[in-house]
Amino acid sequence: MTPGPAITLGAVNVEAEDPRALAGFWAQLLGGSVRGGADDDHAFLAPREPGGLAMFFQLRTEQRPERQGQHLDLTVPWGSRRAEVDRAVGLGATHRWDVLDEVPWVQWSTLADPEGNLFCIAEHPPAG
Repeated sequence: MTPGPAITLGAVNVEAEDPRALAGFWAQLLGGSVRGGADDDHAFLAPREPGGLAMFFQLRTEQRPERQGQHLDLTVPWGSRRAEVDRAVGLGATHRWDVLDEVPWVQWSTLADPEGNLFCIAEHPPAG
C-alpha cells in the first residue's frame, strides 16, 4: 500500500504567446469553459465534467524550446480519430503526421495547436 492520499492530475500547464486565445482553442476542442481574471497573462480551462482535463495557460516569457519534451495524448473511440483530427484542424490545429501501423494496440495522429504545441489524437481497437 502506498502511504498518503491518492494523487490526481489537477491541470496541465501551458505557456502561451496569447493565453486567452489558446485556452479558447482548447475549450472548443475539449469542451469546458475558459475562466480567469481581466488580465491577458493567464487563463484557466475548467474541465467539461468533474474529474475531466483542466488546463492552465500562462504568458510565455522566453522563446519556445526547440524540442517539446511532453505532449498530450488524447483518446477517442475507435473509428472516430480521423473525424476528430479534421475537427481539430478546422478549429486551428495543424496536422503533422499519422502513425497507423507501428503497434497493433493504437493508431494516432500528431497535431500542433495554433501556437505549435504538439498533441496526439489516438484510437485503440476494440478488444477481441
